[in-house]
Amino acid sequence: MSDLPLHPDTVAVHAGRSDFAAMGVHAAPIDRSSTNPLPDILHGGDSYESMANGGHPLPDGGNVYARLWNPTVARFEEALAELEHADAAVAFSSGMAATTAAILSHTTGAGKGHIVAVRPLYGGTDHLLDSGLLGAEVTFCDEDAVADSIRPDTGLIVLETPANPTLDLVDIAAVVAQAQGVPVIVDNTFATPLLQNPLDLGAAMSLHSATKYIGGHGDVIAGVIACSEQTAQALRRVRAITGSLLHPLGAYLLHRGLATLPVRLQAQQANARAMLAKLQDNPAVAEVYYPELDDVRGIVGRQMSGGGAMIAIRLAGGYAAAEALTGAVRLFTHAVSLGGVDSLIQHPAALTHRPVAAEARPGADIVRLSIGLENVDDLLADLEQALAKVPSPVTTA
Repeated sequence: MSDLPLHPDTVAVHAGRSDFAAMGVHAAPIDRSSTNPLPDILHGGDSYESMANGGHPLPDGGNVYARLWNPTVARFEEALAELEHADAAVAFSSGMAATTAAILSHTTGAGKGHIVAVRPLYGGTDHLLDSGLLGAEVTFCDEDAVADSIRPDTGLIVLETPANPTLDLVDIAAVVAQAQGVPVIVDNTFATPLLQNPLDLGAAMSLHSATKYIGGHGDVIAGVIACSEQTAQALRRVRAITGSLLHPLGAYLLHRGLATLPVRLQAQQANARAMLAKLQDNPAVAEVYYPELDDVRGIVGRQMSGGGAMIAIRLAGGYAAAEALTGAVRLFTHAVSLGGVDSLIQHPAALTHRPVAAEARPGADIVRLSIGLENVDDLLADLEQALAKVPSPVTTA
């Protein structure tokens, strides 16, 4: 690409394509090989050892085996790293596989078996941390209590901003300042690399469930972490050992999805913003959660360049209203996940956050909306007709 600074919209289209001209191709090729020819025992073995320990394939040794390395995956990683202003990125078979690798690589050995986690978090992440399955001890806390929660054996600080599902904002730089050198991983899924770059604020890793906005079409499961090359080597080692490399077809779809991410996100964000006032004025809605509402610390504009396309609403009629609303929509699909071209609606407490401890679980009166690319008037009309059918809150004399 150009040596001149490029706008992120341009980077999203052109990143990860540096070897296309030499190959004589315009569209990204998909390397589906499960194994690769070896030049000889010595060089093939050296390349295998390099990749098994988190390094790159050696030029004279080849890629050896697809559990260790795949060129299609590597091109997507190169593109994502450039968007996140990172030295490297490591792609996994799912967002939870990426999260698991980050935990294992930072808490296994060297007396670093403790994690500080800032709630709220995505339900799967919260459940994984709280389960103790990976052997790490976890202290859950609020943003302001990070420094007081750190111990000599703390190996990782985990946060998500905007947080799932109520879009709570966390000041990344403030957490990094409290971290006392402990690596901070930020789940950047809701913001995407276009609205927020955690590494620029001192975080060690920026994690994405690439299933969501990066893929954007509801047809791929993947996770990716942007980080330094040193951290990437540790992550790739876990990936090689656990066999959690992203499938090349998924990497192709994600690389293709990056090219349209700017225009998709811009349109989805515009739709979300246009819906806020109508939702706030609807008597069935008790509260609307969106990053640009009540942002008293000015995080949007300083840390984020926009509020994104996720909205959560608290319904005046409680769980009964949530149940009625999710069953009455026609354009919104009642489904988990988010970030795709079509709009989704789901009830976090009953689904994505069901395994979360009761004290950290979102309220039963909260519904989460992922705003898609449909006409905003059609989306509003669908919500309004559905909200008109929800039961009113019970009042007592």
